[in-house]
Amino acid sequence: MNLNYRHLHYFWMVAKEGGFARAAERMDMAIQTVSAQVRELEKDLGLQLLKPDGRGVTLTEAGQVAFAKAEEIFQLGQSLPELVRAVASKPVKRFRVGLCDGISKLAVHALLKPVLDTEDLHLTCHEGEPEQLLAELALLHLDFVFAGQPPPANPNLRMQSRVLNTTTVDWYGASRWVKKSSVSHFPHCLAELPVLLPTGHSRLRVDLNYWFEQLGIVPHVVGEFEDSALMSVFAARGLGVFPVSRLGVYDAGTLSGLRLLGQCPDLHEEIHGVWNVKGIDHPLVVELLKV
Repeated sequence: MNLNYRHLHYFWMVAKEGGFARAAERMDMAIQTVSAQVRELEKDLGLQLLKPDGRGVTLTEAGQVAFAKAEEIFQLGQSLPELVRAVASKPVKRFRVGLCDGISKLAVHALLKPVLDTEDLHLTCHEGEPEQLLAELALLHLDFVFAGQPPPANPNLRMQSRVLNTTTVDWYGASRWVKKSSVSHFPHCLAELPVLLPTGHSRLRVDLNYWFEQLGIVPHVVGEFEDSALMSVFAARGLGVFPVSRLGVYDAGTLSGLRLLGQCPDLHEEIHGVWNVKGIDHPLVVELLKV
């Protein structure tokens, strides 16, 4: 059933005024018109909402419930113009950003710095699988996506991307694993130490697999994580050693007990910015791409 809000409004006025005559006078309408509208509402609901009370009317139990809800609805409606005027007088700059799983949160924060001081900024960040976020970007439900690799070529999706940041990768772990003997035998010690890695959908994991293969290392993997921050937490608790981009080191450095195991100057992690060509005129996208 689709509720007729005109009928509900007449009922609300009658209930507030305590009678059809006073409500009709207040609305400058005929009593018969007001009464007919309320009867239509009762017919639609299949319930009696009002009952005679002397020269006026009073609410039935069903009427009390209906009146309480009508109060909420119409009080909200009365406040709407003021809310709309407030928004119109002070427009909000909305920026909807997607973060692909595995991307360093600190790196994204650093890359967003050029727009974070924007007056009246309303920033919304969504995390998810690359395919999911790129689909949202294609529909313009997102304005910008941070990804570990460029989007796949698709002539039907007018997307562009650019490398925003490239950093080398380091390995960190709790002190129980980072000993002199391990450091001196890095990276081959990764075949013996418990290793934490990003999951297979991450570009860094693809590059790590190739790096291990080139060095003839079969890592002793004890955990895989989509979230790099969560991986660093488990590493700090002693589960194993883990790879982290140079920017992500500052994320890891906020956790006590993590020490540097080794550096990989020939292994890099990239962060790509992806945008929909249709949304390139978004002022905050333009600002990000200036850097």
